[in-house]
Amino acid sequence: MENLLFRANSAIAWSVLGLVLTILVAYPLAQYFSMAVQILAHVGTLLFAVGIKVAYVARLVFLSRLGRPVH
Repeated sequence: MENLLFRANSAIAWSVLGLVLTILVAYPLAQYFSMAVQILAHVGTLLFAVGIKVAYVARLVFLSRLGRPVH
């Protein structure tokens, strides 16, 4: 379970990083990227947001199974 908890925490961190990057590409830096890249950035924004939510739920499950407090 410790390994799975580590993976869930890592997934949250990578998803947050991906979300920030896709938001930057999709909005404030959009003029520097092609339309195809902007579309991918918008889709990526949705996918990374879902990734954060799924990883957070997984984290809560693993914490619960390890008997640690779930906040």
